Amino acid sequence: MLIVQKYGGTSVGSLERIENVAKRVAKARDEGNDLVVVVSAMSGETNKLIDYAHHFSKTPSKREMDMLLSSGERVTASLLAIALEEMGYPAIAMTGRQAGIRTDDTHTYARIESIDTEPIRRQLEKGRIVIVAGFQGINEQGEVTTLGRGGSDLSAVALAGALHADACEIYSDVDGVYTTDPRIEPRARKLDWISYEEMLELSSLGAKVLQNRSVELAKKMGVKIIAKSSFSDGPGTIITEENEQMEEVLVSGIALDKNQARVSLRDVVDRPGIAAEIFQRLADEQVNVDMIIQNASREGTTNLGFTVPQSELERAKEALEGFSGDYGEVDYDENVCKVSIVGVGMKSHSGIAAKAFSTMAANNINIEMISTSEIKVSMVIDEKYGELAVRVLHEAYELDK
Repeated sequence: MLIVQKYGGTSVGSLERIENVAKRVAKARDEGNDLVVVVSAMSGETNKLIDYAHHFSKTPSKREMDMLLSSGERVTASLLAIALEEMGYPAIAMTGRQAGIRTDDTHTYARIESIDTEPIRRQLEKGRIVIVAGFQGINEQGEVTTLGRGGSDLSAVALAGALHADACEIYSDVDGVYTTDPRIEPRARKLDWISYEEMLELSSLGAKVLQNRSVELAKKMGVKIIAKSSFSDGPGTIITEENEQMEEVLVSGIALDKNQARVSLRDVVDRPGIAAEIFQRLADEQVNVDMIIQNASREGTTNLGFTVPQSELERAKEALEGFSGDYGEVDYDENVCKVSIVGVGMKSHSGIAAKAFSTMAANNINIEMISTSEIKVSMVIDEKYGELAVRVLHEAYELDK
């Protein structure tokens, strides 16, 4: 079999942990598998590099940030290759460029456009274990680009798809996907399997097991993902196509996202195109807008509210400065969070949303914004009630059983 394995920052967080990963890789090789291993930077390394950059500039060049941050993964890849070689297993470390990963020109949040698999295949044919520095590639001009937070997941899935690998194993410090964060609700239960759609929602809503863009790509390319722990030998959770058995489960999980800020524009001039102009400005600043609420027009004005990631709030403020004459005032609230219920069973069962709202009401938790889809109900609430909301919703849907 050809297996792509990915090890996250906590899995390679120290020299001892890199040695542990080397033993896992060696075991998989002893079982007769060809292996491509994608690694993240050692835990804390990326944040340390960001702090270094911010020592000199609050807004460093995105190109230079890509040059800086891509170094962390290269260090890990080289150390793992050295460890494997010392154990008697031929291995070679490769950068994103050397692995043939071509991206667009968007620095710090690039998208993979193509992968030339020939360099990796040549090394596999020589009997080597290929270690790829995740999170990075090159653009058409040959400049280093990075794929955004969690981008090593994306590297692994993209390589698995391009190489037609038999499986893509994502290793972290948790042994699979849980019904919610076990640190918030100790009765959270590990799922044996979950659909791409549910995992995509949970990832985009704050669950940190997998980067949402990697799940989206896995669904598109038909890559079977297995989320496992690098510290135990459990079977993990399989992320795959939706099936009838999954649809019998009303709700699969509860997600909490604390990286949320609410923006409220009051007395917005109600004219055709105003919303388009506002959100185009935000898009130009690469601000990801999530939930949007607009009130009915009254006396020529309306109120417009939306949420953005807290990490992008400053860019949102900059984008809105040019609209000072088109609205009365703007408020920013960083003390909010988003709690969501997710499940493909919601498509064919009624009353899911009603139970969520009644559960929140019974616990005196006020809902400020609501967003729904076929398999999701998201609610923006006061941040101080976030973990309570997760626990009471988990109990209401009996996810511990």
